[in-house]
Amino acid sequence: MRTVIAGGHGQIALRLEHLLSARGDEVAGIIRKAEQGDDLRRAGAEPVLLDLESASVEEVAAHLQGADAAVFAAGAGPGSGTARKDTVDRGAAVLFADAAVRARVRRFVVVSSMGADPAHEGDEVFDVYLRAKGEADAYVARQDALDWTILRPGALTNDAGTGLVRLEARTGRGTVPRDDVAAVLAELVDTSATAGLTLELISGSTPVSVAVKSVAGN
Repeated sequence: MRTVIAGGHGQIALRLEHLLSARGDEVAGIIRKAEQGDDLRRAGAEPVLLDLESASVEEVAAHLQGADAAVFAAGAGPGSGTARKDTVDRGAAVLFADAAVRARVRRFVVVSSMGADPAHEGDEVFDVYLRAKGEADAYVARQDALDWTILRPGALTNDAGTGLVRLEARTGRGTVPRDDVAAVLAELVDTSATAGLTLELISGSTPVSVAVKSVAGN
């Protein structure tokens, strides 16, 4: 299985790349800076140098050709202002979805955020972020050519993963280690029975594989 990950140098993406490559999958990660490439190679992923803020749909689609799945894990980051929340958290997600449709990659997984909502009110940077993520999620959900799943983790931590989660349409607020988010994504990538679902994720008491099978109806 070949998976292409947007935001390939992100903390969750690097963990996901490691998990997918360790199980024998082929993984490519899209990065903006060439110096990030070695980190991806160490995770077992092929680095793809491409700026999703300036690339065309055709350019992105060319890198998605032949992929079995696409994961949008890019983000403007906590130090960015409101403008990049729009160009990355919304704009790049829309571009990546359009490129996946063009490249005929049906399986499409989005790393979103708990509280994402296109109608979220407020002018602070985090308000703009939640609105941008919500707009991106809504756009992806309208794409009939994609078998999409949207994952909305709670507050992220760098604690060691436990492999135990709560994965539901609504979980309520909570925290979750990035390790466990990556583990859930690795399961979701090849669980197309979760297509059409928007899921919240926090730490819990259910093993990752069981939690994914449960929401998939298995």
